[in-house]
Amino acid sequence: MAPSSPPSHDRAAHPQPPASSTAWPLAAAWLALIVYASLFPFRGWHDSGVACWDFLTAPLPHYWTWFDIIGNVLAYLPLGFLLTLGLLRDGQGPWRRWSVPLVLGAAILLSLLMESVQCWLPNRIQSNLDTLLNASGALIGALAARGIDRLGAVGRWSALRARWFTPDARGALVLLVLWPCALLYPLEVPFGLGQVLERVELWLAGWLTGTPFLEWLPLRAIEFQPMLPGVELMVMVLGLWIPALLAYAIIPSRRLRAVALISCLLAGLGATLLSQQLAFGPELAADLPPPLLERAIPMAFVLGLLSLWLPRRVLWLLALLALIAQLHVVNDAAVSVYYRWAVENWMQRRFIRLYGLTQWLGWAWPYAALAYVMIRLVQRPAPIPAGTAVHGA
Repeated sequence: MAPSSPPSHDRAAHPQPPASSTAWPLAAAWLALIVYASLFPFRGWHDSGVACWDFLTAPLPHYWTWFDIIGNVLAYLPLGFLLTLGLLRDGQGPWRRWSVPLVLGAAILLSLLMESVQCWLPNRIQSNLDTLLNASGALIGALAARGIDRLGAVGRWSALRARWFTPDARGALVLLVLWPCALLYPLEVPFGLGQVLERVELWLAGWLTGTPFLEWLPLRAIEFQPMLPGVELMVMVLGLWIPALLAYAIIPSRRLRAVALISCLLAGLGATLLSQQLAFGPELAADLPPPLLERAIPMAFVLGLLSLWLPRRVLWLLALLALIAQLHVVNDAAVSVYYRWAVENWMQRRFIRLYGLTQWLGWAWPYAALAYVMIRLVQRPAPIPAGTAVHGA
């Protein structure tokens, strides 16, 4: 009679199917970025009396700049790369063989749709050249993904991911990749993502002004108050510790957790300094170092070291508590008048359209992380792959 469960060497010889590719959710995030940049500022819609597809037969524009050409190519290059990577990693048979033509066709359709919708936006100009450049960027990205697959990089990454991360690591990996992007919008308190409550209340009050529904808004017993320095320091430390906890929860090896901790600190510091450079320019940014940052980084590093030995369930729980605490504090604080003035007058003049998308990402990231952590806590933990060095898992 055959044994009810195969021996361990049989499990090693027949490993579990690889986890779903992280490229898919990253491609979805990049798709949202393209839609945002193509239709910004989403107002002034009107019928110009011109058919939305007339741009296809129009002559190529005589006026163009190298910035426009490079920007349109680079806008679709990551999308082509990520979609092809997902098909190469998860696709079977014809999906893999025809990955480049499929991605190119999808990119052309997307570009045509975006250009057609721009017909109803007064401050956007339709261009058949943009469609050609977008398709070229997607093709370059798709061919790059196909090239690294032929070199064996995709297979090596799959093996590396199976050895370094747990099988259910995709959601956390996506959050970790998006976290530095969420920090690119200058925050009043560094790493204090998700400060939306005061903005939502003001937006609702303005939207409902002149309607009987305004009386339905609840009145606050205590007005928003500025953060004290000690509270700001706590927000910074928690903001740096949270991504480290997410990384620890999907990394069984204690040594790799230490590498992840250093990577999170460097990525967070780099994104914060870059946001200052983009918002204020190198001259002003050099004189505006985020306050208390020099104290927050070593404190977060110590917290990260103390967390290296914790099991996964405890890490998820700590991440949940840290997210709740940080969101409660930042949403109980007032947005300073100086910061509001800087956003409305200085920063918006310096940033390109994608700048607003990073603001939305900064608002939404902690809530997405909170939902993800809650799901992880109620699910059964995924089994650790055979042969993985487990420390504190």
